[in-house]
Amino acid sequence: MEKKLKKFTELLLEWNKIHNLTGAKTPFEVEKNIDDSLFPTTFIEKPTSILDVGTGAGFPGMILAIAYPDIRTVLCEPRQKRASFLKYVAMELELSNVEVAKIRVEDYSSEPFGLISSRAVTDTKMLLNLTNHLQSKDTKYLFYKGEQVFNEIEAVDSSLDYDIIEKNQRNYLYIKGLA
Repeated sequence: MEKKLKKFTELLLEWNKIHNLTGAKTPFEVEKNIDDSLFPTTFIEKPTSILDVGTGAGFPGMILAIAYPDIRTVLCEPRQKRASFLKYVAMELELSNVEVAKIRVEDYSSEPFGLISSRAVTDTKMLLNLTNHLQSKDTKYLFYKGEQVFNEIEAVDSSLDYDIIEKNQRNYLYIKGLA
């Protein structure tokens, strides 16, 4: 896994010079984003499949796909240059578990996923609504959030079974079930 993460960092920094995919401009900044993406693997159940909404430059979806090489991972990214980068990385790192869907998540069609993740896309209620057609009673959610997560949880209509794990100004919202 370490070799793939190092190669991912190199590819991202190379592409970022031309395409401006992320604000992370140094190896250290990319590694911080990788650590941020990987931290939840210490407390979530191993998923059966993953859908990452708005993957952007690969955080957290591509990193989770590297961490779980035997788990089908769909990276949903509607913007062309980012989707092209993600496809290139999946090919270069020989990640046969990765599928890049260049489409908005509300237009994507699939059987339900085991885990739906997202970082810095929209608020919790909107994410749950946008992915409603891709979840089942067994689907779990992992949202990488800032300080607004507490207000967002209050705005969700149903009673959720969730944990919020805080680390380094990040709130990881892990929803284990929707009521």
